[in-house]
Amino acid sequence: MKNAYVRNVALICPTCGGDQFSFVSSGDGARDLQSCSGCGREITRAELIRENSENIDEHMKEVASEVKADAANMLKKQLAVAFKGSKFIKIK
Repeated sequence: MKNAYVRNVALICPTCGGDQFSFVSSGDGARDLQSCSGCGREITRAELIRENSENIDEHMKEVASEVKADAANMLKKQLAVAFKGSKFIKIK
């Protein structure tokens, strides 16, 4: 995977809009309790991800469109190389 497709999405507190969280207690990964540094709200990691699902989905759509465009360009270049000497096939 290209590094250009890697994204870090900042999770935002649904109460105050802050993006700084501190670790409160551990669970099994999704149940890790986080505390917002701005308002003090305690929220599990799973709830935080669910609350930020729109932001995450938008980043995923952006990466998907970049992948599609890069794949189309790579395919076009490979076809142009494959049919380079042909006078009957033109790649646009």
